[in-house]
Amino acid sequence: MTTPASPALTAAQIAARDAAALTRVAQMDDPDKLRNLMANAERMGVTKVRDAAFRRLAYVQPEADPDSVEHDIWQSIHALEQMLLEERGKTVRLTRTRQKIKRDGEIATAAALTLKTTPSDGFADLIERGHPDLTFEAVTLRHPGAFDDETRDAARTRLEGAGIDPASLAA
Repeated sequence: MTTPASPALTAAQIAARDAAALTRVAQMDDPDKLRNLMANAERMGVTKVRDAAFRRLAYVQPEADPDSVEHDIWQSIHALEQMLLEERGKTVRLTRTRQKIKRDGEIATAAALTLKTTPSDGFADLIERGHPDLTFEAVTLRHPGAFDDETRDAARTRLEGAGIDPASLAA
């Protein structure tokens, strides 16, 4: 005896399901549950939910107070580490960046990487993956009071060189 196939969802039902999932994502703070939701959304082809869960996952990491420059920096780190995990199938830590933060602090680390004459690997990785808003250069522009003029100018120049409009990333 076979069970009957479940009927296909209508466009309205799919939209309602996706809207409910997006509402849940905004309230979630458990990284494991967010990763599970990302995997399910990916499997179902619901990019909007997957992307929202990805951004929320990077946001809920505990290193700094939300909406601070330090939190923005850690959000960038966690997002890139998650992307690398998904691509490589194993945990990848940005060890050198984490060590520099431990030694010099978040702001000094972001400034140093932004002022380098060549873009960091993280910058290139985030641009390549379509997340220019997660680069330290974008963080610099969103928190102008935390960085000097030279660092902000370097951030704008680097983003423009990558074909990104810096004004689209500033707060």
